[in-house]
Amino acid sequence: MKYMKLGTRPDTFYTEEATRTVISDIPSDLVIKVDNTTFLLHKYSLLPKCGLLQRLCSDSEDSSITTTVDLHDIPGGGDAFELCAKFCYGIAVNISAHNFVSAFCAAKFLRMTEAIEKGNLVAKLEAFFNACILQGWKESLVTLQSTASLPEWSENLGIIRRCIDSIVDKILTPPSKVKWSYTYTRTGYSKKHHQSVPRDWWTEDISNLHIDIFRCILVTLRSTNLLPPQLIGEALHVYSCQWLPISKNSRSSENSGSENDAAAVEKNRRVLEMIVSLIPVEEGSVSVGFLIRLLNVANLLGVSPVTKAELVRRSSQQLQEATVSDLLLPTLLTSSNQHTYDIDLIKVVLESFLEQQRRQSLADNINPLRSIRKVGVMIDTYLQVVARDINIPVTKITSLAEALPDSARPTHDELYKAIKIYLKEHPDLTKAEKKHLCRTLNCQKLSPDTRADVVKNEQLPLRTVVQVLFYEQEGATRGTGSEPQHQELITKEQRPAKRDDKCTSRPGLDKKGFKENDTTRNAYPSSTGRYHHTSMKSDERLQLESEKGITKEIRRESGSRRGKEIEEVSGSKTDTKQIKHDRDPRAV
Repeated sequence: MKYMKLGTRPDTFYTEEATRTVISDIPSDLVIKVDNTTFLLHKYSLLPKCGLLQRLCSDSEDSSITTTVDLHDIPGGGDAFELCAKFCYGIAVNISAHNFVSAFCAAKFLRMTEAIEKGNLVAKLEAFFNACILQGWKESLVTLQSTASLPEWSENLGIIRRCIDSIVDKILTPPSKVKWSYTYTRTGYSKKHHQSVPRDWWTEDISNLHIDIFRCILVTLRSTNLLPPQLIGEALHVYSCQWLPISKNSRSSENSGSENDAAAVEKNRRVLEMIVSLIPVEEGSVSVGFLIRLLNVANLLGVSPVTKAELVRRSSQQLQEATVSDLLLPTLLTSSNQHTYDIDLIKVVLESFLEQQRRQSLADNINPLRSIRKVGVMIDTYLQVVARDINIPVTKITSLAEALPDSARPTHDELYKAIKIYLKEHPDLTKAEKKHLCRTLNCQKLSPDTRADVVKNEQLPLRTVVQVLFYEQEGATRGTGSEPQHQELITKEQRPAKRDDKCTSRPGLDKKGFKENDTTRNAYPSSTGRYHHTSMKSDERLQLESEKGITKEIRRESGSRRGKEIEEVSGSKTDTKQIKHDRDPRAV
């Protein structure tokens, strides 16, 4: 890093307790007090170069008397004043980007300008600022970092503005013309093996700046409209990883012990809200995984509802681009008996996504089925991962599974895999919990291989197995051609019965002499003389007629352990309403 050397004399300052003194044969006649440090100096060295000290010492009647001056409000404190004093004595000092701001502000405060003496300190510092700091990349960044200790002075003297303009100009330089040194430590990148400069070469360097300085640079870059939104988004991502607890390398995660510190939480909250406000409006400027992680941190920090709503909206807009790893976020609950994954957050984003798709389909008359099904596959795969968490409750799994509409799942095979994993990892579930877990599963949307696995799965509720076997038998009946005979039977049953002349003279009576009512109007006599009603649905009659066969099938597939339970089910009286309830997958 470049620096400027001023003066040639050796350093003759020494410290005695809280007093700084210059080794000299001439006794000191000027006492300068800065904070808790006292400087014993000489008027003949300082007054010719310091306009402020000339004015303060001119009030003294006798110049031979020692004068005491308080300079407690000098910018930079005692170190900055000592540097200016050494310059006045001709002692060698080094000026670099690290101490330029304090030296320049102190020299301005002491009025060490050309109007007091030619070749004064302010002029030399300005020359170094223009020739070295503003022309260098890292010099400008270090200078900006040092302005955090003197923000008002740096702003009033134009240091911040000029450094920002210099940095922005270098960022806008075409990568092929970048010749200066920069920091870029991304995984898989080596400067030795890459001849070209990456487009985001600057993002890592500016991530060390204060959030206010970082914001000024980003706002200036966006105002030029010369950079794509993705580069702005990448800079925001790098800065977030540096300062927010969204990665192991962040500075906030290093200070995990101060998480309960109100000042630290407030600082992180301000950084997060600032980053969200800087995200470009263009969709895709940042990844959906980054947005969801920001939302997860927002819940931790307790940001404003406006910021949280904006993150939910932006995340749901790009949810179809997410991967399962993007959704695997830790929950805010850190207790050992709580689950690991934040399913509630994913559910909020999913519901917002579905609502946006609904509004878009109504406004633009576009069918969003493809996007919804893509998200449905991702959610079912996500459920398979989180189902392995032994502490996750059934309600969390079912609430997210039920959040998807029926159209999002053309097949329920992936959902069944998640249920199977959950049952395996949670063997102590009650019957009620198992029933609650399987109520979203639609057995009609299972593939033949999956249905075969369902029948063999002894951890599933009995009702789910019965439904699968019923649909299996119903499909087999249709496949063997029994359905046309069944349909023919229904057609014959629905034909109006013939009446003889004797009965026609008595309205309201059928040919058997029974009074016609709502129950017997569509009835037909069977071979046993009993009346069967055509109002019963064909599939319900098929289930009644084949119930004994289902019971035998369950016994063969599930073993003798379930036989006793099934005999109790098949031996009980089943009415039409119960059959309808069993046939409805939503009732399971």
